Amino acid sequence: MSAPAPSRTGWRPALSPSRASDFKQCPLLYRFRAIDRLPEPVSAAQLRGSVVHAALEELYALPAAERGHDTALTLVDPALDRVVAEAGESGLELDAAMRTELLRDARKLLSGYYRLEDPTRFDPHSCEQRVEVELEDGTLLRGFVDRIDIAATGEMRVVDYKTGKSPSQLWALAEAKALFQMKFYAVALWRSRGVLPAKLRLLYLADGQVLDYSPDVDELQRFERTLTAIWRAIQSAGSTGDFRASRSKLCGWCAHQQFCPEFGGTPPLYPGWPEQPEPQGRSAPEMVPE
Repeated sequence: MSAPAPSRTGWRPALSPSRASDFKQCPLLYRFRAIDRLPEPVSAAQLRGSVVHAALEELYALPAAERGHDTALTLVDPALDRVVAEAGESGLELDAAMRTELLRDARKLLSGYYRLEDPTRFDPHSCEQRVEVELEDGTLLRGFVDRIDIAATGEMRVVDYKTGKSPSQLWALAEAKALFQMKFYAVALWRSRGVLPAKLRLLYLADGQVLDYSPDVDELQRFERTLTAIWRAIQSAGSTGDFRASRSKLCGWCAHQQFCPEFGGTPPLYPGWPEQPEPQGRSAPEMVPE
């Protein structure tokens, strides 16, 4: 399964949780994904995650009384069709066995969701909410928040669904990555809406774990400075095209070794730093991670 790069025309790079993670891991990987938009294989885990997120989005579009477990399971098949269709000309194809396995796993994850929450008891403020804000120094933040809940008293809760298992053996790395993502959303919402999220919640559907975190203003101000520093480093590299490769154990999962100097490859000619507005939807190569 693979998705080709969409056209660069109309793309203005911004800082998202995934792109920030790319740059910290390997600046050249950031370039390949955010600027060159090189095609990448779509893993079964990414596809499964996208299907579950699409089904949950459709579930919360229904009246609360209709959000029962059995109804949720009926949303999986059309969710898969929607995800494949939205990939457009990606060439994403599933044989019968792959489709059956994906549908089975997605239904199992949705069933797991009902062990964590009862969606008939509340209405979210928004689902799959696009958030974009430019900070005072020009740092452009952009992302999609799985769900935003707002209490009658005004408190905001930011919820993210994880279709992989909760951190265990790699607890420190996985937890840090997840909290980075949630703090990113907290800063973006705080600066765009003027409301400090009271709680950041991670729902791990595979093993029924819930991780809650409550940020404070001082912490988010420090994190905002971290984001600014990352963005400045990206812009500095973008002005010259000097995105250095950084070799690590994660290279084994990289789809672009053929273009990487660390593996004897040569990157494509640097196309320059795009300056136009970005399209509004999620891009096909950046499917929902686990």
